[in-house]
Amino acid sequence: MERINSYVCLDLETTGLDPKKNKIIEIGAIKVSDGKIVGQMETFVNPGVKLEERIVELTGIRDELLWEAPEIGEVLPELLHFIGEDILLGHSILFDYSFVKKAAVNQKLSFEKKGIDTLKIARKFLPDLESRSLGFLCNHFGIEHSAHRALTDAKATAMLYDKLTELFYEGNEKDFYPVPLLYQAKRETPITIPQKEQLYKLIDKHKIKVEYEVEKLTRNEASRIISQLLVEYGR
Repeated sequence: MERINSYVCLDLETTGLDPKKNKIIEIGAIKVSDGKIVGQMETFVNPGVKLEERIVELTGIRDELLWEAPEIGEVLPELLHFIGEDILLGHSILFDYSFVKKAAVNQKLSFEKKGIDTLKIARKFLPDLESRSLGFLCNHFGIEHSAHRALTDAKATAMLYDKLTELFYEGNEKDFYPVPLLYQAKRETPITIPQKEQLYKLIDKHKIKVEYEVEKLTRNEASRIISQLLVEYGR
């Protein structure tokens, strides 16, 4: 079995860890063909919500960098075209895949891929290391890396993959073979007119300062927010 040396390495920065509730804020991807980088894609994504301070501290991405950025619906077709039929590579690739899959389902687009996970490989062959985070592994192997920015993480992951295959591929080919990425995503519907009316009424009545764009909420998001406001402020 020959080593996989053509793929798209994908990395995302997001507002949190749950694709059902959180949003993509940055996409970084590199296309590798026969072991050489032949293309790259990098963009901020406007999530429609104010970033939590912990995300700003982690990524260095600030709200003002996202105000003029495209929304995920505008970016997604370009990303799917960039990926094409290629295998996905990533460090905990199912995380990144799940966010893209969720966005694709919301746009009524298909996104079914196979992937290779460098985190899974590192956990198997480097069990004695203190950590198998991307940053720790890059430091361990002397790979240049600027943590928690999508494109630099993608490039570092590709270099980590090269190092892992150099060290462990021979005799362990099955551990490097791509497997189907499985994530069940349900399409979200937009906020309803009655929800908008109720939410705007609550916001105006109680003089609430919001950190999201009401018009861009989903039906489920609006329902959760309305319930929270009713508990906190009453009708």
